[in-house]
Amino acid sequence: MKKQNEKMACPEAMDAETALENTAPYNLKRLVGWIVLVVGVILLIRLGIRLLADRKYNLVSVMIALLACVPFYFTYEKREGSIRRMVMIAVMTAIAVLGRLIFGPIPAFKPMAAIIILTGIYMGPESGFLVGSLEAVVSNIFFGQGPWTPFQMLTLGLTGLLSGLPGLRALLRRRLPLAIWGLLMGIMYSGIMDIWTVLSLIDGFNWHRYLLALSTALPYTITYMVSNVVFLMLTIKPIGEKLNRIQIKHGIF
Repeated sequence: MKKQNEKMACPEAMDAETALENTAPYNLKRLVGWIVLVVGVILLIRLGIRLLADRKYNLVSVMIALLACVPFYFTYEKREGSIRRMVMIAVMTAIAVLGRLIFGPIPAFKPMAAIIILTGIYMGPESGFLVGSLEAVVSNIFFGQGPWTPFQMLTLGLTGLLSGLPGLRALLRRRLPLAIWGLLMGIMYSGIMDIWTVLSLIDGFNWHRYLLALSTALPYTITYMVSNVVFLMLTIKPIGEKLNRIQIKHGIF
């Protein structure tokens, strides 16, 4: 009775709970899929660095994009609304790409990570990883493809995947935890991309150079963190509410 009264007093909490109840169930098979996805992407990147000498980065990027589709397909293959899901994936990817294009002249200050985080929160980890990886490869058509593209696909994919994990997915619908998460995702993005910076050198990875890269990239890291928080606070209500309503109505994520 008390719980019911709380729901009546807070319809937003009731809507969030209803939406989460409509999501695809979390189970061991799904967890294994996430692990296989991340490990598989890392192995593909290693393949590109070691065996292909970063010369076939377009091929590696396509392989990562295809791999990102696999857990998404298997998670939702028995649920209705597959067309709606694909349309929403395309819409969120397009919004993330467009956001990066609009803010292109401003270094590091982009809304793409915020859109990807919201995708993970409201559409689930598989959708978050897929939108993140696709955003990187599609937007780089305009900004330039290179050996860095697979690393961007991995990092932005992880941003969406981690944001959609059970427990976090419910917590991050609140502004304060979401702002803190945006700061952490900015640090993660810069940290992983600096691994590529060091690996791009002729003699490979070196911890001293990595720490140096982290220190020199500090202004960009701070900008990533600030931009994530700013755009998350601006988009959590309009985009979050619409995705929440879609989930409540159709139960497709």
